[in-house]
Amino acid sequence: MNVFIETITSTETSKRNRSFFALSKNLSSKDLFKALLELDGFRKSTPNLYDKVRAILFLYAGFRFFLQEDKGTPSAGKIPYAGFEDLLARRFEHGISTFLKELEINGPNATLFSALAESYHHLSFQILADQVRKSVRSSKGNQWMFRVGHEEEHPIRIHEKLLKRQEGSLFYPVLHENTSVRMDLTHSGWSDIFFLGMDYPEGARVINLSINLGVFGRDKDIRPPLHSYVRVITEPVVRITSIDLNTTKDIHDLADLFNFGNDYLSLVKAGIIASGLIPPSFEGTNQSLQNILARIVAPGMGIEVVTKVNDIPKGSRFAVSTNLLGSIISLLMRATKQTQKLEGGLEESERRLVASRAILGEWIGGSGGGWQDSGGVWPGIKAIQGTFAGEGDPEFGISRGTLLPRHRVLQGEEVHPEIAEKITKSLVLMHGGMASNVGPVLEMVTEKYLLRGEKEWSARQQTNQIFDNILSAIKEGDIKKLAKSTEDNFFGPIKTIIPWATTYFTEQIIGKAKKEFGEDYFGFLMLGGMSGGGMGMFVNPGQYERYKVRVLDILRETKNELSSSLPFAMEPVVYNWSINDKGTWSTLHEGSEAMMPEQYYAIHVSELVRKDPATISYIRRAEIDFFTTLCEQNNLSYPLLRTIVSNLFKVSDPSSQSNRSNENEKADKIKRENGFDYIQHEELREELQKGRIGLSRNRLPAETSIEDIQEGDVGVMQNLQLTTKGEQAIIDGKVAVMSLAAGIGTRWTKGAGVIKAINPFVEMEGVHRSFLEIHLAKTKKVAKKYNTNIPHIVATSYLTHSAIDKKLNQTKNFGYGGGVFLSEGRSIGQRYVPMERDLRFLYEEMPQETLDENKQKVRDAVRTTMIGWAKSKGEGSDYVDNIAAQRFSPLGHWYEVSNLLRNGTLARLLQQQPQVQTIMLHNIDTLGADVDPAALEYHLQSGNVLTFEVIARRIEDRGGGLARVNGRLRLLEGLAQPREEDELALSYYNSNTTWIQIDPLLKLFGLTREDLQKGDEAQLAKAVRSVAHRIPTYVTIKDVKYRWGHGQEDIYPVAQIEKLWTDMTALTDLKCGYLVVQRNRGQQMKDPAQLDSWVTDGSKDYVEGLCKF
Repeated sequence: MNVFIETITSTETSKRNRSFFALSKNLSSKDLFKALLELDGFRKSTPNLYDKVRAILFLYAGFRFFLQEDKGTPSAGKIPYAGFEDLLARRFEHGISTFLKELEINGPNATLFSALAESYHHLSFQILADQVRKSVRSSKGNQWMFRVGHEEEHPIRIHEKLLKRQEGSLFYPVLHENTSVRMDLTHSGWSDIFFLGMDYPEGARVINLSINLGVFGRDKDIRPPLHSYVRVITEPVVRITSIDLNTTKDIHDLADLFNFGNDYLSLVKAGIIASGLIPPSFEGTNQSLQNILARIVAPGMGIEVVTKVNDIPKGSRFAVSTNLLGSIISLLMRATKQTQKLEGGLEESERRLVASRAILGEWIGGSGGGWQDSGGVWPGIKAIQGTFAGEGDPEFGISRGTLLPRHRVLQGEEVHPEIAEKITKSLVLMHGGMASNVGPVLEMVTEKYLLRGEKEWSARQQTNQIFDNILSAIKEGDIKKLAKSTEDNFFGPIKTIIPWATTYFTEQIIGKAKKEFGEDYFGFLMLGGMSGGGMGMFVNPGQYERYKVRVLDILRETKNELSSSLPFAMEPVVYNWSINDKGTWSTLHEGSEAMMPEQYYAIHVSELVRKDPATISYIRRAEIDFFTTLCEQNNLSYPLLRTIVSNLFKVSDPSSQSNRSNENEKADKIKRENGFDYIQHEELREELQKGRIGLSRNRLPAETSIEDIQEGDVGVMQNLQLTTKGEQAIIDGKVAVMSLAAGIGTRWTKGAGVIKAINPFVEMEGVHRSFLEIHLAKTKKVAKKYNTNIPHIVATSYLTHSAIDKKLNQTKNFGYGGGVFLSEGRSIGQRYVPMERDLRFLYEEMPQETLDENKQKVRDAVRTTMIGWAKSKGEGSDYVDNIAAQRFSPLGHWYEVSNLLRNGTLARLLQQQPQVQTIMLHNIDTLGADVDPAALEYHLQSGNVLTFEVIARRIEDRGGGLARVNGRLRLLEGLAQPREEDELALSYYNSNTTWIQIDPLLKLFGLTREDLQKGDEAQLAKAVRSVAHRIPTYVTIKDVKYRWGHGQEDIYPVAQIEKLWTDMTALTDLKCGYLVVQRNRGQQMKDPAQLDSWVTDGSKDYVEGLCKF
């Protein structure tokens, strides 16, 4: 029997839990390929969800980590564009068929295997997402919401008490729900992921607490942090307000209610829909919202929903959004008689329904979390465990477990009588200030569970013992045992399953606390999906208040040390907290107490003063008048006025929390210090606004011939016949290295503005290392091997120079004793608000992956909003709505090389080491590139001025390649491709690693070494311009983060101008050549989601082997 099918279908635990990797490494590539084809047939026929998904993940891993990497597999090949289009459109089954057919016709190659692996990977998660949706929709209590087709069938009615005003009062009652958040002591290796719980219910085990919060040093009270309010209003609209997001909106139609990308209120909208008030089946029906409200409330009337979060920073890992969604759903279920009681707590069956609908709401809104996240709806300390599916469950016959687990509130003998006091006086809860995306982590967890990697599976078994130890510590009231268990969990199973769950920041604060607190340090607690944001530290209860202050100091000090290299969204905070023993709780306010929170009125007055008073209902005017009287009595008048003025005139810049003029002054300083060219900037603006440059204009003419390379066009590194010429050049000190470190890794941190070069992203030899440290460690190893000095140039920009300089000084060049030269950027560009036509070209014309149905709706709505934003700001105007550093960009890596000539760095290097003739240039994220004597020898023997290293294409390699353009061999940027399908017909992808002969390159610029030593700025600038005008100018769209409030972030598209180094290959008077190198040498690390595969396929070990730390 096929060993994979046997493993998947076996009822024997020992067989079922066999590792895919252990099984595969014993098979030849021929036998493995045959077994995978059989497995593909099995996954199509099996009705079992688990069997199907595990088989598909096996197929992914087999093609990705074995057949693709096999030395006997041809490295280069073509990807059929039809299959690629299927992938983009989420037609994964069709894409797989296309790629398998290509395999039959033209035989195997690693390029095609990469396409198959990508297809299977996407298919597995598509099937999982579909099953979660089906389970949510078919849950008891949810089914009717997908069956109601018309307003006349809608069973929901408002509670009578909400329609009854107290005698003598104008105001309708306000129903107020206050809800805690959840804090987990263990999630047993992310076992609350839906699929894991559905397949492995015996291992799905969580312990979490419902907690109240206040910010230490800011809040006097410790309260439930989440509040939602509902009342009826005398206008036929749904009025929604988010106090913490400082925004409000009247919704007049269903289209707006179901639009989750046109405002900040998507979570409130999702709560309204998931509660059943306006059921999901009404989407797209074009029914009148006024008529629906007339049926639910009364003719001419509507509903107002208000939410308030007590300023909990984003990334807290307390599942704030899910619990707020649960609060809204609970509130509206009470308000529409879907619960037994209007006020007080909920019954267990009602809590389960709220949790189920919170999952539905997250799906509707295009987000998602784990099944423990709505734990704040329950009271106290809970043990939450997966359950096996039985008859009557919608999952029965599909999966072993159910979608929703069982919550057990620990009571009686299960809980030590003093445990609440002990935990809250020992555990320091904190937010480190980092806001990271846990989405890739959750995908990795699912993969590792299904593939059963031996280390990861062993670690998952350890989580069961840790779960039991934590329960035991809670029962015994043993804080030290509890703390040890959570710390063991972090440094054991969590880091083993997902190494990326930790950060350098996390390790630093733990290390500092251990050193300072000594025996008073009890243990560390990671909250939620990863560390860096929400975390906890157990300390000696006798020194609790003192250590809260010290923990906050350590957080702030460490954040300041690392702010340039890690993505911090806010200042760190420490919390005051307590355990909430009530769960979500509702209170009805009537008469003069039927008021909203005071901040509500500041938001609404700011909106109402813009309207004609005659259009404002009498009740609204009377309510505001009544509130101002209360303000006078409670000394709230000045804060209210200050908030209204701020909302009206937008004086403050929330991204920097300082006056906008300060950022303008910083921006002017950046321009002065970096030689900003105002004349060129205005010329480019005119070109952009008139359409002479832009995304569509980046492309070569449609009639341009684009063909793949021919035999003999490239050298192949593994086929080279070596002499000692390359090694001798290294020994003679003729080689230098240049790392391009001017950028801030837009994709690496999703526009956060972090300096990628010094981002400590991976542990090597037990220490977190940055990109730059790894590159210097490689240079150090080669220099030591050949007993020589290799100068290492680091090209910087205004964005990165000072931070890199500081880091190199602090670390003494990361221990590299050779010469390190910083080449400071001399060219900057002011970013522009993009043109509508460029945004539409990006969104509508350029190839991109279609998302899951609801996520796609959100993305489409956001893009429509971004186009509106660009038009309102002024297309082609300067982008200024951000901190100064985010308003500018380097002008592309072509200038990083030309800057060497202008800023004196090359002159200084050649003065100190005149024998240098060759520079190896590489991107900061090309981690495998080093001074390899074989590559150097090929370059020297070729007579090329520039030799570019290329790698065989994989499906993820986007952005151009090596091509014959109108018959001439050159590197073609993705931006310049005349047709989308051209790229996949190119076998080789550019790594951007370039071997440069210095003197011939100087000759191209009309310069000599002597000219560099003279340093005539006018001559050098003229020389650079003489070549620059021959290099095309591209318009690109980049994402930048705009931060505001408490860790809130918006991402905006901005236009910037770039010239790219690879376009040097288009110059006919410059001799260029190309060398094919192995993938682990030329692969670029653009996205943290690549890291896990980078480890699994051996690339990390390869890079680490090149280093001497």
